[in-house]
Amino acid sequence: MSVSLFPVGDSGVLAVFRQEISEEVSAQVFALDAAVRAAGLPGLGETVPAFASLLIRYDPLQTDYDRVAQAVSSLAEGLAPASADAGRLVTIPVCYGGAFGPDLALVARHAGLAPQEVVRRHTAPEYRIYMVGFLPGFPYLGGLDPALFIPRLQNPRTSIPAGSVGIGGEQTGVYPVASPGGWQLIGRTPLRLFAPDRPPLYAAGDRIRFVSITPEQFARLAAKEGTA
Repeated sequence: MSVSLFPVGDSGVLAVFRQEISEEVSAQVFALDAAVRAAGLPGLGETVPAFASLLIRYDPLQTDYDRVAQAVSSLAEGLAPASADAGRLVTIPVCYGGAFGPDLALVARHAGLAPQEVVRRHTAPEYRIYMVGFLPGFPYLGGLDPALFIPRLQNPRTSIPAGSVGIGGEQTGVYPVASPGGWQLIGRTPLRLFAPDRPPLYAAGDRIRFVSITPEQFARLAAKEGTA
């Protein structure tokens, strides 16, 4: 496994992989992440996986950059990428189109597909969470059908409802809280995806599958979740 290591301040090591967004590179990131966390390195803190890098935090009062970097380098040698079924599988119900997904028709026209076919293709894969960022709990997902690739909006919206499911370029994701954003919105989930007072539903390295639901099912789930 080819990886370059760099210091980050006085308490971090950044492991950098080939600079691309891909299943192959992501699998390498998560394999090293799992190996580092399992190694029980003295003074190790949190690890933060991203598209093509892994940040490893440590306590500088217990260890130092050279020790951590040497250990990480040794772990990376001969390490096999993470398996395709690694991580939890989280199912997210989504109501597509209409007021829930105002850009579904636009995505369908761009792809030359019927809206129902866009929904079918969007719900078919198991998406790997490459990283979580931008907002608390925002999952950047890999594995989108290339037919559904579409540029972001030229003029981002100033407010997007929490739970909105969108496509931006070659990726799809979910807005866990209300925020501005420029992705094309195709649906919305009634689930509360982020709450500071409870464990997160998913983490980087987990997998997500979207399931299409009706507006009536959305209303019932939203009432239960308190997101109506």
